[in-house]
Amino acid sequence: MKTFLRIISFARPLGFFVPQYILFTILYIIFGLINFVALIPLMRVLFNTVDHEKMINAELPSAFELSASWIEQTFNHYMGQVILSYGMLGALQFVCIIIVSSVLISNLFGYLAGVLLAKVRANVIQKIRNTVFEKITLLHLGFFTNEKKGDITSKLTNDVQQIESTVVDTLKVLFRDPFQIIAQFAFLFYLSTSLTFYSLILLPISGALIANIVKKLKRKATEGQASLGRITSIVDETLSGMRLIKAFTARPYVVKKFSKEIDSYAKINVSMARKTELASPVSEFFGAVAIAVVLLIGGSLILSENSTLSAEEFITFIIVFGRVLQPAKSITNAVSNIQRGLASGERVFQLVDLKPEIKDDPNAVPLPPFSKSIKFQNVSFAYDTERVLKDINFEVPKGGTLALVGPSGGGKSTLADLVPRFYDPIEGKVLIDEMDLCMVTIDSLRSQLGVVTQESILFNDSIFNNIAFGMENASEEDVIKAAKIANAHDFIVDMDYGYQTNIGERGTKLSGGQRQRISIARAVMKNPAILILDEATSALDSESEKLVQEALTKLMANRTSIVIAHRLSTIQHADKILVIDKGSIVEDGNHEQLMRSGGIYKKLIELQNF
Repeated sequence: MKTFLRIISFARPLGFFVPQYILFTILYIIFGLINFVALIPLMRVLFNTVDHEKMINAELPSAFELSASWIEQTFNHYMGQVILSYGMLGALQFVCIIIVSSVLISNLFGYLAGVLLAKVRANVIQKIRNTVFEKITLLHLGFFTNEKKGDITSKLTNDVQQIESTVVDTLKVLFRDPFQIIAQFAFLFYLSTSLTFYSLILLPISGALIANIVKKLKRKATEGQASLGRITSIVDETLSGMRLIKAFTARPYVVKKFSKEIDSYAKINVSMARKTELASPVSEFFGAVAIAVVLLIGGSLILSENSTLSAEEFITFIIVFGRVLQPAKSITNAVSNIQRGLASGERVFQLVDLKPEIKDDPNAVPLPPFSKSIKFQNVSFAYDTERVLKDINFEVPKGGTLALVGPSGGGKSTLADLVPRFYDPIEGKVLIDEMDLCMVTIDSLRSQLGVVTQESILFNDSIFNNIAFGMENASEEDVIKAAKIANAHDFIVDMDYGYQTNIGERGTKLSGGQRQRISIARAVMKNPAILILDEATSALDSESEKLVQEALTKLMANRTSIVIAHRLSTIQHADKILVIDKGSIVEDGNHEQLMRSGGIYKKLIELQNF
C-alpha cells in the first residue's frame, strides 16, 4: 500500500483533477443507474401491469431532493402525461428514449473521466522517469562501478513501463468501480433489503481466496522484474562486447547464458500467469453462486403470497446484481495485476531513495576563479575496505604540470579523480587556493576543470554537438576554432556532412585518434583552468599519438595540468613527476632528478626504451 500511495503521489496536484474526476464519475454512475431504473416501467408497459389511474394522477414533486422517491414520483408524473396523451405505445417510446439518452450521457461522462485519467497517467509516468533519471545523474561514480548498467536501464525503462501498464492503468478501476458498486448496491437495497443481504454472504469468501493469491503473486513479480533486469544487462554487455565475443568464439557461451536467464524468466511468468488467471475464475464462480442464491431466494419470495417484490422488480434486481459482478471482477483482476507494478515500483524507489555520497555541504560556497595552487594534504582513500591511497601530500602551483606515473593499480587514476570530487577522501583534504573542496559547490568546482580520458567518451550525435557538449549557445566559429587547436578540423571537413556528421554509438564511425582529438576539442571548448589527462595517448598508434600529443600540448599551454601517463616519453617536460606505487608516493621530482636517483622511474624509462 505504501508503494502504491507513493506512486499516486506523483499525480500531484491531486486537488486539480480529483474534484473533476469525482464529478464526472458520479454523473457517469447516476445516468448509468437511470438505465436500470427505467427497466421497471419498461417491463410494466410490456407486461401491461401499469396502474394507469395511479400514473395519470401522479403529481410532480414540489421541491427537488436527491432521493429515490423524488426520482420515482417525477418519472411517474411524466409517464402518466405520456400515457394520457399518446397511449401505451407512446409510453413505451418514452421509456426507450430515456434509456438511450441516459446511456449517451453516461458514456459521455465516462469518456471525460477516462481522458482526465489518461492525462494523470501520462503525468505520473513522466514525473517518475524524470525523478529516476535525475537521481541516476546525481549518484557517485562508485555506484556505477558496483551496479550493472543493464539493471539500471531496466529500472528506468521496463520497470517504469510496468508501473504504467499495471498500477496507473488500474486507477480507473480502483477510483470508478467502487463508487459504481456502492451506487448499485444502494439501488439493490432499495429494491429488496433482505435479498441484497443474502447476495452478500459469499463475497467475503471470494475476497479471502483472492487476497491469498495476490500475496503470492507479488513475490513472483519481484523475482520476474529482477530477472528482466539481468536479461537487459546480458544484452547490453553482449552488444558492447560483440567484437570480443566473435574474436574469442564465445558465441555459444553468451547464447547459453542468455538462454538460461530467459528460461528462468519464462518459468516465473508461467507461475505468475497461473496465479493471475486463477483470480478471475474464482470471482466469477462465486459470482455465479451468488446469482443462483438470489434466484432461489428471490423466486421463493415471488411465489409466496405475502411478497412485496414484483416480478419486474425481481428481474431488474437480477440484471443490476449481474452488473455489480462486473466492476467487482474488474477490481479483483486489478488488484491481482497490480502486484507486478508494485514490485516494479519497489525496485524503482530503491534507486530513487539512494543518497548521493558526493553532494554539496549545506555551508558550501562557490569556488572563486583558480589563482594559486592545488594541494593534497595527508590524503587517504579507500574503496569500501580496500585502502587505495595512503597519506598523499603534494602541491601544484597554477600553470604547473604534474605527472603521475607508476605500475598499474597503484592509485594514479583514483588520485586524479579526487580533484573533480568524483570521490571524496576518507582522511585529509584536497585544497584549491587553500579552500577545502568538500566545502565548495560541486558545479563551481567542475566548471573550472577539463578531463580527457584514455577511453574517448563520445555520444551518438553530430561532431558539432559532441565538441559543444554541455554548452547550449556554442557558436560554429568557436567549435571550429577548438577543432583546429585539437588537430581535428582537417578530418572533420573531409567527412560527408562536416561538423554535422553523426559519429554513431560511442563514436564508432571514427578511428581511435579521431575520437581522441574530438575529446580534446571538447576540452578546448570548455577552456578550463585545470586540466586532467588520464592516459590520453596510451591506446593510439604512433601517427595518431603524434597528432594527439601536439593537440594536448596546445591544450595544456598556460593551464595547470595533472597528467597520468604510461608512455613516459610524453611527460618528461613536466614540472613535477610523482611515482605512485601501492597507494603511496615513492618518488617525486622532475625527469632529470628521478633519472639520477636510479629508482622505479628510471627502471620504467629503461624498460620502455628497451
